[in-house]
Amino acid sequence: MLDESDDIHPLFNGAPNTTEFKKLRKRIIRETREAIDRYGMIERGARWLVCLSGGKDSYTLLAALTELKWRGLLPVDLLACNLDQGQPGFPATVLPEFLSKMGVEHRIEYQDTYSIVMDKVPAGRTYCALCSRLRRGNLYRIAREEGCSAVVLGHHRDDILETFFLNLFHGGKLATMPPKLLNDEGDLFVYRPLAHVAEADCEKFATAMNYPIIPCDLCGSQDGLQRQQIKKLLDEWETRSPGRRGKMFSALMNARPSHLLDPALFDFAGLTRSEQVDTNPKD
Repeated sequence: MLDESDDIHPLFNGAPNTTEFKKLRKRIIRETREAIDRYGMIERGARWLVCLSGGKDSYTLLAALTELKWRGLLPVDLLACNLDQGQPGFPATVLPEFLSKMGVEHRIEYQDTYSIVMDKVPAGRTYCALCSRLRRGNLYRIAREEGCSAVVLGHHRDDILETFFLNLFHGGKLATMPPKLLNDEGDLFVYRPLAHVAEADCEKFATAMNYPIIPCDLCGSQDGLQRQQIKKLLDEWETRSPGRRGKMFSALMNARPSHLLDPALFDFAGLTRSEQVDTNPKD
């Protein structure tokens, strides 16, 4: 796709013309396509519900998917969706105005899950689990109403790494956010096409494009979250040893069940040795 006025989606109008930004954009598009192909996300002719929170990650997701579709590399229909959860002070007009201006098909849904979360979660506890569950239930409903086969989320490489360490340190299991998931009912996929994309690249991209970022004041207002602690730890590791995040993420794609300890993944009990070779055969 050439970046000319008559051959570019409005989402990319005004993109910086620097070599650095072009490399950044190319890297994000390449890594998004790699994830889509690697994890088998494409169902030709499908319709995807692309969830847009107004944060840097979801803007990057929308831009990357739009460019791939614009190039003819993503043969699915995209429907952007924002779930307004009723948070006080949420700028409700920002996303619909932006999406309309950009010519992006979209649906804005209002559901006051904020009041439910504030009512149900005891003081001092984190909101994330209940907030996420309520949001996911509404997104599944919207996807079904819109004839979508997949709910597409903007979680990136760093989200996946942080979740892995949260499960390791606090959940006692080796698990993280999968790039492709089938919901419990079996009728919807959940995709994370930014699985290979670094958070820093999402931030650089969204900032360079001057997208209208909306912060999450609900969970962002809480201090001491376990995820924040994990993020700080990973930042420290990355500072001391640049490239550490990339190495750890590569490890998630290179699991060796025979070198772990889960008999459900590897049949340790069934291991048998071959007959010992006689190194001193008789004449």
